[in-house]
Amino acid sequence: MADLDLLHFEQLKKDVQSQYLKEYTPSHDDISKWKGIDIIYFQEDLRKKAKGNISEKSFYTYFKTSPVTKLPRIDMLNLLSIYAGYDSWYEFKKQHLFAGELLQEIENLEDEDLKELEKTVQLAPELPKTEIPVQKTEIQASENSDLQKTNTDNQPVNKTTPVSKDLTPSPDFPKKNFFKKNAWAFITSILITITGLLGFKDVLFSKTYKYCFIDKDRSVNVINTLDIMVIKENESPIMYKIKPGDCFLYSTKDKNLKMRISAPFYEPLDVNRNLENAPEEEKIELKPDDYKMAAYYFSIKDIKGGNPEEQVALIKQKRNQLENLISNNAVIYQVYDNDTYGIERLDKQKYITLVTTPTTSLKNLNVIEMKKDNNGKIISIKFKIASTDEKNK
Repeated sequence: MADLDLLHFEQLKKDVQSQYLKEYTPSHDDISKWKGIDIIYFQEDLRKKAKGNISEKSFYTYFKTSPVTKLPRIDMLNLLSIYAGYDSWYEFKKQHLFAGELLQEIENLEDEDLKELEKTVQLAPELPKTEIPVQKTEIQASENSDLQKTNTDNQPVNKTTPVSKDLTPSPDFPKKNFFKKNAWAFITSILITITGLLGFKDVLFSKTYKYCFIDKDRSVNVINTLDIMVIKENESPIMYKIKPGDCFLYSTKDKNLKMRISAPFYEPLDVNRNLENAPEEEKIELKPDDYKMAAYYFSIKDIKGGNPEEQVALIKQKRNQLENLISNNAVIYQVYDNDTYGIERLDKQKYITLVTTPTTSLKNLNVIEMKKDNNGKIISIKFKIASTDEKNK
């Protein structure tokens, strides 16, 4: 049945493709060749018609490969079946039975029942006509094993030899025996204590420092994930990632701390601290990069107006703002969460078209990296549209 279900799923994919092509014109008619903005439009239509969503990773897993080797979960099968116009995955299979599929199941079932019945008859023993009485075996106790009666007459008495009072040990013997038995225990305890002190000396003698980061212009927590590189002499740098709103905790027994802090929407900052007199908690201000922050703001800006004319005006305004901020030769990459299509390059106009299309997916746009030239023009953008599950983490 598993192979038949996989064939049914390939049928369902074709029905989903046909349903989408009734109203939209993607870059390719074949659903396995969709990517980027085509997938976003499809996800939007799926949410509108079937009241559900599939992640970008699931799309690449099940639609980019044909035929698939494993079946999606039942909730995804039901969602796609509803989108294609059926009540459920079961209803879809019921209306797409292969020739002889149902008949084959009935015949196989009858053959198995017949074989099982013949096997049962052959192995059944011939039962006797009369019942054979069950003999009860009585356990007879030994005549001499009456535990309730005791006869003490004429029983031999074993005499014990009295212990001589002259064998009393000397008082020094127990003390010597005690020290001899417990000497290794004392030595072992001392060695364990010394080993523990040596193993945890860095923890015992180190000190923890807490650094929190705020936006210098707005006096609020930074809105980006921070990359912190701790630099030590004669050692390779150590990288840390700090989520927006979190503080950086760093334990060390060193007397100095040198770190470089960077984020997509803020100017990089080098921090040097003499830890001998430094406070244990400190707030560090990061200066926002206005050009990068503006490009991000206009990328995710909602352009839904009250009427079609207002919406067209908002889209035009948003395009003009992005045209002024982004260089014509900008290198733009969209990162995907899959192995087949890890990254896709877009030119300036494709990026602007993507972010000016009113879809709910733009709320999940995350900028990984953004660079600008000396004139303030954005020359590099690396971004990712996170799934709903990732956004809730």
